[in-house]
Amino acid sequence: MLKYVMKRLFISLVTVWVLATIVFFLIRILPGDPFSGDKITPQIKESMMKYFELDKPLPIQYAKYMTNLAQGDMGYSLRYKNRTVNQVIADAFPKSAELGIRSLFLAIPIGIFLGIFSALNHNKLWDYVCMIIAVIGVSVPSFIIGGLFQYIFAVKLRIFPVAEWKGFDYTVLPSLALSLGTLALVARLMRASMLEITGQDYIMTAEAKGLPTRKIIWKHLIRNAILPVVTVLGPIVAALVTGTFVIEQIFAIPGLGRHYVMGIQNLDYTLVLGLTIFFGAFVVLMNFLVDIIYGLVDPRIRVGK
Repeated sequence: MLKYVMKRLFISLVTVWVLATIVFFLIRILPGDPFSGDKITPQIKESMMKYFELDKPLPIQYAKYMTNLAQGDMGYSLRYKNRTVNQVIADAFPKSAELGIRSLFLAIPIGIFLGIFSALNHNKLWDYVCMIIAVIGVSVPSFIIGGLFQYIFAVKLRIFPVAEWKGFDYTVLPSLALSLGTLALVARLMRASMLEITGQDYIMTAEAKGLPTRKIIWKHLIRNAILPVVTVLGPIVAALVTGTFVIEQIFAIPGLGRHYVMGIQNLDYTLVLGLTIFFGAFVVLMNFLVDIIYGLVDPRIRVGK
């Protein structure tokens, strides 16, 4: 097990390094530079380029950035005055994480329940109702869902605030809007997996032996059908917890997603690079944890040599 963990750790570090290297060079291909503007004179621009050492050759910039990154230093933002990328992440990540966790607590249990309920009532009224909800969640973009929730529950009914992030009431609408897509995905995966497993030989054998229906459902159907859901949990958790660009923009939430959009618009090299590495590292971590959980859920899956 230790050998497996060390191997996965090495692969994870290489993955993050490759990601950082690619983004480091790709972002500098974008047209323009961080210090363009009507109020920026050539002298000021030259001074800023020299201050942030952007006037040096790319290989030297790359070597220095990677050296600092190995020490946990992601550098200073080019746009936020006297703020490091580490400080931006420390300030914004808790808000994105809170929003993502609230959405996960809504999406995962409800999605699994709808998938199970739909599969057990296959081709019946409730199956169609659940699948209509799932199709809406998958098909309708999150910015439309968010805008619709704002119009109905904030503007018309005045139950919740329209935007910002100042208390519990402000978290309800963005959490619901963010959870709907994940809920729909989990429900469809769970339903399809349940229907596929229902026709397996071991399920028919269990029924022929006279096992109670409840025991067949809980011990055999759900336990095996949930594996596809566990597989996608890693990217889903990473995507929701680290911030979503659209929802955070619509509801004016000062999370990582909003900073990422602003960083790209402003060509803030260090901020975009730092957030990308943070996102990538989080996805790698979640996928690693899912691999471990996957083996615990299904006894047939074990770590080999």
